[in-house]
Amino acid sequence: MSQEIAHSERQRDEDVLIQVRDLKTYYGSEQLIGGRPVKAVDGVNFEISRGETLGLVGESGCGKTTLGRTLLQLETPTAGEIRFDGTDITTLRGYELKEWRRNAQMVFQDPDSSLNQRMTVGEIVREPLDVYEWKTPQQRRQRVRELLDTVGLKREHYYRYPHQFSGGQRQRVGIARTLTLEPEFIVLDEPVSALDVSVQAEVINLLERLQDEFGLTYLFIAHDLSVVRHISDRVAVMYLGNIMEIGPTEELFTDPANPYTRSLLSAIPAPDPTSQKERVHLRGTPPNPRYPPSGCPFRTRCPVRIRPEEYEQLDEEIWDSLNRLEEILEERRRSRGAVDRFREKVGLDTRYATAAEIREELFEPLAVPDQVESVLDDVSAEIEAGDEMAAIEVLQAEFRTVCGSEKPSHHTVSDSGRTSYCHRHRDEHRDPKTAFEERT
Repeated sequence: MSQEIAHSERQRDEDVLIQVRDLKTYYGSEQLIGGRPVKAVDGVNFEISRGETLGLVGESGCGKTTLGRTLLQLETPTAGEIRFDGTDITTLRGYELKEWRRNAQMVFQDPDSSLNQRMTVGEIVREPLDVYEWKTPQQRRQRVRELLDTVGLKREHYYRYPHQFSGGQRQRVGIARTLTLEPEFIVLDEPVSALDVSVQAEVINLLERLQDEFGLTYLFIAHDLSVVRHISDRVAVMYLGNIMEIGPTEELFTDPANPYTRSLLSAIPAPDPTSQKERVHLRGTPPNPRYPPSGCPFRTRCPVRIRPEEYEQLDEEIWDSLNRLEEILEERRRSRGAVDRFREKVGLDTRYATAAEIREELFEPLAVPDQVESVLDDVSAEIEAGDEMAAIEVLQAEFRTVCGSEKPSHHTVSDSGRTSYCHRHRDEHRDPKTAFEERT
């Protein structure tokens, strides 16, 4: 029995093409004193098997494109490993890196800006072959004509320029260029988002045909969840540089485990206008990746954020206002400069609202319980004293839970190995699906 398990594990390892471990990509980490890096990718882990399509979805600015570019070493990772067929490509340099790049290519989002308008289609597609000095010039030209035919263009298009083609045809040119060196792995960064719906279907069908024909492995980055559902074998949901949930496509779409995944999927338009599908509206926008929240990255917008036991029945609007108050104080603490502090000390007006104004805006129409009122009085006193950090500490002492104090773990939530990054999967907390249905 142990031999069978060992054989199965070896087989699984052989099937894995891409292994990502604790990958981080930060920007601006070498600033002057006091600088904080932008955490575009913040410690992600996943695998992609040979011949598989992994879809990557999430809101704009969540780090999807940066992750894709880092996998191809177009961005330098800050930490972590990217193993391609067992080799850690983050250690490759010079000639070794150039040779590896034959195996991994990228299709860019905008087919217009990704093509050199001064070069003919033939020159654009042939360029990688010229760089790697592939065979003879005559064989390169023949290879290009064959690729144009493969992606649904005509061989006589060789001498035309990009502006003479439609958007869908230009994307086909980009795909042909990607295939020139016969890569194993392709990152598709929003490959159909700039195209009409009918053309999108043609390009998606082309990508699926090429995958079957050449045994390609894809990372498919997109906003359109319906397209991702159609083409992907598995889906990873990304938020603020973190993978929130990853698993088989149909399973994730029909029974999402993570609160963020449930919120994201609720935004998919229903084909039936009379359906009673409930839309989950997330408050605000994703936080600044230079200043991500402590604990769970989704906690500032999560509809099922864990509460202290004594506040489980607190009105949802009051709870949201308390969360907003903490965000306001954090932003105010970061942006307040020496000039503002001096003006405040000498009694001059500043650009910041008073404690009374903040409290009125957030809590005035709400029936706030006495216990919460008492905490707000203490917070207001610290704001008036000009100490936002002390005000934040008062709020956190009363209302902070595991969501704000600890990072979640990736919990396995199904037999297929699907994982979700959420404290709600811990034994001592309720099931996130139940909590979601109660709160939304």
